[in-house]
Amino acid sequence: MNTFSAAVVGYGNVGRFALEALEAAPDFEVAGIVRRHGAENLPLELTNYPVVKDIKELGKVDVAILACPTRSCPEYAKQILPLGINTVDSFDIHTSIADYRRELMPINKATNTVSVIAAGWDPGSDSIVRTLMQSLAPKGLSYTNFGPGMSMGHSVCVRSKKGVKNALSVTIPLGEGIHRRMVYVELEDGFTLEQVTKDIKADPYFANDETHVFAVDSVDEVRDMGHGVNLVRKGVSGKTQNQRFEFNMSINNPALTGQVLVNVARASMRLQPGCYTMVEIPVVDMLPGDRDEWIGRLV
Repeated sequence: MNTFSAAVVGYGNVGRFALEALEAAPDFEVAGIVRRHGAENLPLELTNYPVVKDIKELGKVDVAILACPTRSCPEYAKQILPLGINTVDSFDIHTSIADYRRELMPINKATNTVSVIAAGWDPGSDSIVRTLMQSLAPKGLSYTNFGPGMSMGHSVCVRSKKGVKNALSVTIPLGEGIHRRMVYVELEDGFTLEQVTKDIKADPYFANDETHVFAVDSVDEVRDMGHGVNLVRKGVSGKTQNQRFEFNMSINNPALTGQVLVNVARASMRLQPGCYTMVEIPVVDMLPGDRDEWIGRLV
C-alpha cells in the first residue's frame, strides 16, 4: 500500500480530529502540524510531531489539510500550492464554492497540484448523496434539513465579530430546508447585545435565516458538538411519479469533518492536477488500498 505524508494546518476542533483520522489511517504519515503559535503551549498529544509556524519548515509533505476557518482557506491554499503540495479544505460557504473552484483551478494547473475544496459533510459527503438522489429522480424537489446541532462555520463566524469573546451557533431544522439559527454569545466588556446582534444578522452566514442571539455567561456550558442531517428527495424516475428517497445521520460534527478531510486527502493523490469538489471524485478513491479489491467487496 502506498503511503502519503500529510500536514495539518490549524489545530482547532477540526484539526484535532483530522490528526486522529490520520493516525488511524493505514496509508498516511503525519508530516507535522502548522499552528499560528508554533510549538508554544503545546498540547500533550502533539509532543511526538513537528509543530511549526510555517509549512516550509516541515520535511516532505504530499498534502496539506487546511483545518482553518472557511474564510482563511483561499489564502492558505494560494500560499501552499506553489510549494507543490496538494491542499484539501472544508470551505463551507455554499454560494461561493463555484467561484472558489474557478479561482484555484489555474493555480493547480500551473503548479501541477490538486485541491479538493468544500470537503466536509455539508458541503461534502451530503453533496454526494444529493447528487445521487438527483440522478435517481431527475425531476422533483430536494430538501436538506440540518440539525439540531452546532454549526462550526457559523460559530467561527460569530466569534470573529467585534465584541464577541466566545460564541456558539445552533441550527434548528424547521422542515423543507428552512432553518432557525440560535446564537449564544459571551460579550466583551463595553459591548451590548444589540450591537453584536446587528453585525451577526448582517453577515451572509446568517442573512437568509431566522436568527436569534442570546447573551450567556458561559458558552462552554451550552456547547454540544452533536449535529445531524435529514436529506429528502421526492420526484420522478423516467415517467414514474412518487419516487421518494431519504438519508439520515446523527454525528459528532468536527470528527466527521476531520475524517472526510483525510478521505479526500487520499483521493487527491489519485487525481490529475486541478481543483475538485467531492461530487467530481470517484467515491472508491476515498478509501485506502486497492480499487479493484474495494469494487469486489462493495459492488
